[in-house]
Amino acid sequence: MSSLLIRRIIVFVVGFALGAIVSAAFVTLVMPWLGPNGGAAIPISKYGYQYFFWTAFPLGIMFVIWLDYFLDTRILPD
Repeated sequence: MSSLLIRRIIVFVVGFALGAIVSAAFVTLVMPWLGPNGGAAIPISKYGYQYFFWTAFPLGIMFVIWLDYFLDTRILPD
């Protein structure tokens, strides 16, 4: 395995993990302030796994783009 492939794998894993962490924090900490439930935390199971995926996926793509830029993995064309 080349070092470029290893860096690309790291970029995808770290990027999507950060996307999942940020969206989990958003769902459980920020959304209760915006909703009518009185500030109680919303579990991800109640929010919905499909909704959670579609919240975490775009955030993960955003992190992948920035990590691609900083780690110079050339996933995206110049």
